[in-house]
Amino acid sequence: MHIRLKRPILAGLLVAAATVDIGIAGEPVTLETYQEEIQAWRARRVERLKSPGGYLTLTGLYWLHEGKNSFGTDPLNEIVFPGSKATASLGAFYLEDGRIRVEVHPGVGVRSGDETVEKMRLYHDQDREHDRTELTLGTLTWYAIKRGERFAIRLKDSNSEAIRSFGDIESFSIDTRWRIDGVFDVYDPVRTIPIVSVGNVSTNEISTGAVVFDIGGKTYRLDVLAEAGDTTLFVIFADGTSGSETYGGGRFLVVDAPGVDGKVVIDFNKAYNPPCAFSDFTTCPLPPRQNHLPASVTAGEKVYKKSKS
Repeated sequence: MHIRLKRPILAGLLVAAATVDIGIAGEPVTLETYQEEIQAWRARRVERLKSPGGYLTLTGLYWLHEGKNSFGTDPLNEIVFPGSKATASLGAFYLEDGRIRVEVHPGVGVRSGDETVEKMRLYHDQDREHDRTELTLGTLTWYAIKRGERFAIRLKDSNSEAIRSFGDIESFSIDTRWRIDGVFDVYDPVRTIPIVSVGNVSTNEISTGAVVFDIGGKTYRLDVLAEAGDTTLFVIFADGTSGSETYGGGRFLVVDAPGVDGKVVIDFNKAYNPPCAFSDFTTCPLPPRQNHLPASVTAGEKVYKKSKS
């Protein structure tokens, strides 16, 4: 899928006009059509955030220590669930040599799928052989996550305050000049990039290359996080607006993988906030140093009104 370009050919910014070349395989698309596309993308983005699996449902993140970790709403528990949507004492999680199991008090009503839970192993979200184990009680859902060498319980509430109070995400005006043609510079062999997440958790991620493009006559590159065969390239970047107009922890961008010609389209109108912009209970990856752009990208989502930049 990816090819090495001996001498990448960089394209400049697109010029906004009544008709711009933003179609598939060079098919012209009107500016009005493009604006409708971005507006629809933004609407789907809000729907995903507010969905039962969206980040606005997050209400807790609890790091486990080795051994027994009691949980429930009583403050005497080591893991204290918020509110009145659970009982004072639900049971305990046990972390033992990288394996997590849960013991739930009889009659509490915790379920995994259609089954009532008393004792079971919990598979975390990074397990390569099993789907993560989700437990539910009323509107609450929780499961185990692994970040680096640490384990935690992530709690969600499908009727959270964050959903009820959500307004909208302010964004820059849609501007076709920020839909930039570029190329994909392949890394052969692939590189390992250290990524630090919120909470100072560091992991090594695979990068198959970088997207290379021009802004205002200057050439920039952003390392992607992707493995061979991926159909999309994931980019974490910061720029001159980070910490002021946009979220201080950077933004995310998804770029379609190149075809055989190595060309890509970097559409900064679809740059979006990481989950940490909406919730304190996330472990967002931060932009690597090489992905800090000196230019100001005045496109995509702005800082969320309730987030901390």
